[in-house]
Amino acid sequence: MVRWPTLLAALLALFVSVGSHAAAWQEHPEWGKVFADAHVRGTILVYDEHGDAMHVFDAARARHPYLPASTFKVFNALVAIDTGAVADEFQTLPWDGKVRMMGGKPMTEWNRPNSLASGMRYSTVWLYQEVARRAGQARMQSWIDKAGYGNRDIGGGIDQFWLSGKLRISAEQQIAFLRRLADGTLPFSARAQEIVRRITIYDAAPHYVLHAKTGWGPQLDARLDGTDQGADIGWYVGWVEHDGRRWFFALNMDMGGAADAGKRVALAREMLDTLGAFGD
Repeated sequence: MVRWPTLLAALLALFVSVGSHAAAWQEHPEWGKVFADAHVRGTILVYDEHGDAMHVFDAARARHPYLPASTFKVFNALVAIDTGAVADEFQTLPWDGKVRMMGGKPMTEWNRPNSLASGMRYSTVWLYQEVARRAGQARMQSWIDKAGYGNRDIGGGIDQFWLSGKLRISAEQQIAFLRRLADGTLPFSARAQEIVRRITIYDAAPHYVLHAKTGWGPQLDARLDGTDQGADIGWYVGWVEHDGRRWFFALNMDMGGAADAGKRVALAREMLDTLGAFGD
């Protein structure tokens, strides 16, 4: 018997994937030096909406799925609003009292009550785990299927599937998802999408607005080159609005530790600059 919701979700995901392939892919081998100079391996895919072109370094890696890690907070926030897990982006959830540490120091912004907005800004893991638990497995799976997010596999626990479970997404799929969010065409309410567009504003200046989210998680699968997993996976995804134009981007790279974390934003900014995304 045909399961129509599942079939429709699969067709939607296929449509999104085909739509993202419609733009011409332009290789930028010169961006390899940007990664090499930073002593990391990675990919970046940038969709220039005005030029209808995909600019890429390492196209094979841009199509390879990885654990989304904290980039999933963008999707999770949409689910949280539309399931009523929280009333809005400002409702705070009580801190559970567990002191989180990084580099031997308490994470001040995590060790206190948080909201969707502050949790997005500071990437507060416990907050987004809690709203996922409130949404529940069945409703989360339903939204994942309707939106055609990544491989749509949320195995591994309702509060772990994007951190250490089975969910995977490629840079190409990240951009397809972000384009729909920016346009308000995801299967979520207009209100939820507007809220998430607001809380993902990472930087703003008189001449541009940057929506973005970082991610950092373990590389659980064999690497693209067939070697065993080793370095963590680092993400930086989002879009830039400038002078009536938009550039959507997704960068992922191997990370050896905290010293590499700050490179994600700097590398993406450098390559986006070469396309005029910030108009500097």
